[in-house]
Amino acid sequence: MPSPFPGMDPYLEHPEIFPDFHDSFAAYLREALQPGLPEPYFAAIGRRAWTEVSERYIGPDVNVIQPRQEPGTSRSGTAVIDSPAIAQPLVVHVPHDERREPFVEIFLGRGSDRRLVTSIELLSLSNKTPGEQGRELYLRKQQEILHSKVHLVEIDLLRAGSHTTAVPIHRLMKVTTRPDYHVCIHRFDNLEDYFVYPIMLPHPLPSVKIPLLPGDGEVTIDLQRVFERTYESGPYYREIDYQQDLPVPPLTVEQAEWAKRCLTNNPIV
Repeated sequence: MPSPFPGMDPYLEHPEIFPDFHDSFAAYLREALQPGLPEPYFAAIGRRAWTEVSERYIGPDVNVIQPRQEPGTSRSGTAVIDSPAIAQPLVVHVPHDERREPFVEIFLGRGSDRRLVTSIELLSLSNKTPGEQGRELYLRKQQEILHSKVHLVEIDLLRAGSHTTAVPIHRLMKVTTRPDYHVCIHRFDNLEDYFVYPIMLPHPLPSVKIPLLPGDGEVTIDLQRVFERTYESGPYYREIDYQQDLPVPPLTVEQAEWAKRCLTNNPIV
């Protein structure tokens, strides 16, 4: 079942849905890259892992309370020498969830001689949320790549959250209005330029040029086709009630009217 929208589906941005879409998109992006890469280049999935405090309700801990004893007696009832009471700490249980975030990497070579050439990131909700450990880890990796001999490709399909891609937002706003989504490419052999593909909600996702090593050219990826494969193989048309649910974050009035027309013309049944 195809998506009812011509490009990014805003209903997929819901925090309960986007993580599955994020991981599947990365896998199908690798699949789309593989046949277009000249040997001995290859694309592989990398994973960033961390733990965060869980917001899930698990239930109260059960504490076993010992009966209170009278001072100066032992459990058997015999007298003991009085001593200062020993304070007992409260136990506060803070559950943690393990988080794993896939990304796509393009390598050149085989085995221990392989070299990382390009890192491709699909931004997650955690990456765009200030204070989240996932954001801190991402920004650290971003800076490491920007100061290395590795190209960085960032795909932002989330309208909400803080600006996160490497292109400075004030510089981007000088050449375009703020896009709903965008792709940012930074080449290690062209430090001062950022190649940005702005994407507005009513438009299909673009085809973008993924850089390889200087002299080896680029490989073009149709992100709309990757999106369509991700959507059609996923649970989204069963999971989302397009007649009752509302996109998160909310659409503007104009966007909501456009979305209503899309759903009328392309109903999910």
